[in-house]
Amino acid sequence: MRYFTRLTAPALLALSLALAPHSGVAETLDLQDPVAVETLSKSKQTEAGLYITAAEAGRVLAEKDNVALIDVRTPSETMLIGYPVPAAANIPSKLVDPDLAFDAKNGVYKMVDNPTYVEEMQAWLASDAAEGVDTLMIMCRSGSRSAAAIGKLVEAGVDVTLYNVVDGFEGDKNEDGVRAVNGWRNAGLPWTYKLREGLWPGHN
Repeated sequence: MRYFTRLTAPALLALSLALAPHSGVAETLDLQDPVAVETLSKSKQTEAGLYITAAEAGRVLAEKDNVALIDVRTPSETMLIGYPVPAAANIPSKLVDPDLAFDAKNGVYKMVDNPTYVEEMQAWLASDAAEGVDTLMIMCRSGSRSAAAIGKLVEAGVDVTLYNVVDGFEGDKNEDGVRAVNGWRNAGLPWTYKLREGLWPGHN
C-alpha cells in the first residue's frame, strides 16, 4: 500500500486498509479506446478486470509517470523477438522448460512457472526504479500469459492497479497464423532487440 502510506491523513489510511486488494490504489486510466471484456477470450480476462491495447499503452506511457510497463515473457523472447523500449522491466512469469519437454498438441516446447515471479515483482515494486508507480501494464506475447501473471499478483495481494495488455508485444494471429493483427510491434511503437543492463532485475 505504498500509495496510501505516503499520505498523512489517518482517515485515508484507514480507508486503504479496508479496501480489497484490487479495488485499486490509483484511479483507472482514462482510455481513448476502451477494451470491452466481452470481446476478449476467457484466457485474456483477469480478476482485476482492467484491459488496455498495446497501441494505447504506448500513449499512456508517454503521458503518465505513475504507470509502468512490465514484460512477463521469457528473457529469450526479449532477446530474439524484441521488447518495448519503454518497458520498465522484464520479469518472466514463465520460463521454457529446461528439459525442453514437447507439447505436441500446440507444437511448442512446454513452459514452466517461474517460481520466484511474485517475489521478483514485489522486489521491483519496492525498488527505487518503481518510485511513484501505482499502476502496472502487464504484457506478454498476445495477452493470455499476462492475464495469468496478473492472476498470480492478485492472489498474492500485490496492491497496485493492474492492466492486461490484451494484444501483447506480437499481437494476435491472422488467418495464416501470422501475428500481424495488432500488438506493440504492429502498432509501430518503439522496440529493440538489444537488451539493456538491468532489464531483468537481479539477473545481470
